Amino acid sequence: MARPTPVSSSSKTSQQSMRNEHWMFDDAMNERIRSTHVPDGRVVDVTSVLQVTRNVLRHIIPNINLSMNGHIDASDDQTNLSAVDGAHDALHKICCELSCKCSRGSDAHATTMAIFNMLSSYSWGAKVVLALAAFAANFGEFWLIAQLCTSNSLAKSVALLKQLDILEHSQTLKTHFDALSKLVNAMVDVTKCIVELTELPSKYISIDEPPLSTAMAHIHTATYWIISSVVVCTRQITSLVGMRHEFTTSTSEAWELSSLAHKVSSIHEHLQSRLHLCYERIDENKLMEAFEHFKRTIETPQVDNLMILQNIFGKEESLLNPNRAEEIWVLEDVYKERVSSGLNYEIIWLPVMDRTTWNDGYQEKFSTLQSIMSWYTVSHHVAIEPAVIKYIREEWGFVKKPIAVTLNPQGKVLCPNALNMMWIWGNSAFPFSSEKEESFRKAKPWTLDLLVGRLEPNLPTWVSQQKVVCFYGGVKIEWIESFTIATKGVANALDIGIEMVYVGKKNARERVQKITGLIKEKELSHAWEDDNVWFFWNLLESMFVGAECNK
Repeated sequence: MARPTPVSSSSKTSQQSMRNEHWMFDDAMNERIRSTHVPDGRVVDVTSVLQVTRNVLRHIIPNINLSMNGHIDASDDQTNLSAVDGAHDALHKICCELSCKCSRGSDAHATTMAIFNMLSSYSWGAKVVLALAAFAANFGEFWLIAQLCTSNSLAKSVALLKQLDILEHSQTLKTHFDALSKLVNAMVDVTKCIVELTELPSKYISIDEPPLSTAMAHIHTATYWIISSVVVCTRQITSLVGMRHEFTTSTSEAWELSSLAHKVSSIHEHLQSRLHLCYERIDENKLMEAFEHFKRTIETPQVDNLMILQNIFGKEESLLNPNRAEEIWVLEDVYKERVSSGLNYEIIWLPVMDRTTWNDGYQEKFSTLQSIMSWYTVSHHVAIEPAVIKYIREEWGFVKKPIAVTLNPQGKVLCPNALNMMWIWGNSAFPFSSEKEESFRKAKPWTLDLLVGRLEPNLPTWVSQQKVVCFYGGVKIEWIESFTIATKGVANALDIGIEMVYVGKKNARERVQKITGLIKEKELSHAWEDDNVWFFWNLLESMFVGAECNK
């Protein structure tokens, strides 16, 4: 086989990032291949042709490495190739070229370039698919005769005329067919990559920019090696016809197949990595398109908020309104009071999660949270569109802490985070708008009752009795014990009525639970349960945030 000139030293230097230089060509050879490419816009259904081709080869390749017998089910393939826009003529010409040139032992490179010239009017994807299809047609015909000659009289007669008797020599040819199998599999893989690269949606990726431009720069080289492999494989299959009692495989033939398989596999690895980058770019651009669409939708006045909700959940998403005995206490009171207060609003939980790290543990946590919510939730964690998650993070500032974004009936955002005002003022802050929050912060005094009135039911009684109320925290029981005893001692000495309430510490739930039990056991003071402790510290933080905003 005449071999194309490899890349020069200077070319190698400029392509140091490429690991697979052994399959690349110099500029002259690249130009020769490109000069044959004169597409005229004709369209071939490459997907259908490739599907039929793969179906032919999959019946042959698995059996090559086994006992060389198998069954071909003609009903397997339902693909219709009745109209492939002239592809049948091209297939016929390639089949004839392969049969004629390969049987005469012609130069493989010359035959490869001849096929390139035959296919000059077709796209790169169509070139490789049609060449591979022609090989599959020849190989399939050869294999049918080899398979059926022991059971079908017609096949036996044809095999006698062609002097085809490879079944008796299957073990002798096993190494030969093993190498052929690896090469053909690699050829199919590269062909699939080329087809995918040439059919990527131009709307989301440009052929003139990386990563697609980088991949397309090597499409012609990959196409050459596929067609060249088709020629070599056909030549070696053809050489088996008429040999009868001379079934021997030379070392050079086995090396040629193995060498080509290595090249083609390396090409596949390279193209597959570029294809992966292309799909990443497409996903990024699709996400940005959806993001911009959602941004326009949510920032454009709507007749109602249904359009925005459909964009958030997707058209097929259904919402669950669970009815559970357990409840998330923090928002539960506010949510329940909306009915008695005559307020018409609903809460919908949108879980924002990293889909790439999702596992059974997250699923269990999601299901648990979902089950204790009495408001609407999504039915599945992937229900929220990625573009919406991007918008929530970038436009509404969501990081890790929960936020409550409020929409009016027309879908306008009233407040990017209404949790603080819901914690502090409850339903009196409805409709939970930024304007309402600002007016409340200016008008409502920061009182003890505002902080703990909903948490400590005894507070009004203690105030009416003019008692000193001491709220304290901490997680060291020794200090708590000495502090409460000393404080009560001072109050008794001064004849002052005092009540003490343990409010725990933020983000120390397990230690607070343990200390709460000891405080109650030793009757050191009053102590709140978990929900009240959590609410107190979050409410206190909300009030500090509000105080900073008012400065």
